[in-house]
Amino acid sequence: MQRIPLKDFVTKVGQLKAASALRMSQGGISKALKAGREVYVTVFDDGRFEAEEVKPFPGQLQRFTG
Repeated sequence: MQRIPLKDFVTKVGQLKAASALRMSQGGISKALKAGREVYVTVFDDGRFEAEEVKPFPGQLQRFTG
């Protein structure tokens, strides 16, 4: 099992293959990359793929002080 950032996964296999592997559209992959979303792809030993997005817990958003 290996966990890699979506950007690296797409660089390795291309947007169309990544979209197919993750059961998404190519446009969805493109939007996630452009938005800089923190998505990780888990590549399982049996050839399956799974993606998850890391987001801050509600109420734990970073607050900027000026």
